[in-house]
Amino acid sequence: MSNKTMTFLTKRASLLVAAFLLLAGALAVVVPAGAQELAPEHLAVARKYIELTDKSGIYEVALVKTAVETMRTIITQNPEITKPVDDAITKTLEVYKGKKSDLLDQFARVYALNFTIEELQEIVAFYESPVGAKLATANATLNQSLQTVMQVFETNLKTEFFAKVRAELKAGGYDV
Repeated sequence: MSNKTMTFLTKRASLLVAAFLLLAGALAVVVPAGAQELAPEHLAVARKYIELTDKSGIYEVALVKTAVETMRTIITQNPEITKPVDDAITKTLEVYKGKKSDLLDQFARVYALNFTIEELQEIVAFYESPVGAKLATANATLNQSLQTVMQVFETNLKTEFFAKVRAELKAGGYDV
């Protein structure tokens, strides 16, 4: 193997190890959820935070999005049964409407694993204040705006990054 190939493989391996460590770190935040017992009071304070900040109705949005996607998939293949599909989706939505608490309890558990009860109490106190309530309400709109900014950034980054890598390769004698 040539020196260039070995250098490339070494750098590639380093990047893969870094990516693996990053993924392992991210999973470490989630994995302990089933391994740690939390006091009911701790979970209750975390749940209070979730309720104070869920202004965009994340569960309801997910239900509607899933219902629309399901409708689209089934109707595309079976346009003659639009009414029965609509009825079935409406009935299924009713079943899922009662399960929001399960998701919010899981969210609360994640927060309780990452914050002490005292920290959560401070966070809840902030979100119960006028400025905290304003922030919670504004976050839905702000998050959409931030997602748009991030999409533009990623689009530009991909183009620029690819061009720079190509230029670097070209300077090294590779025409890709």
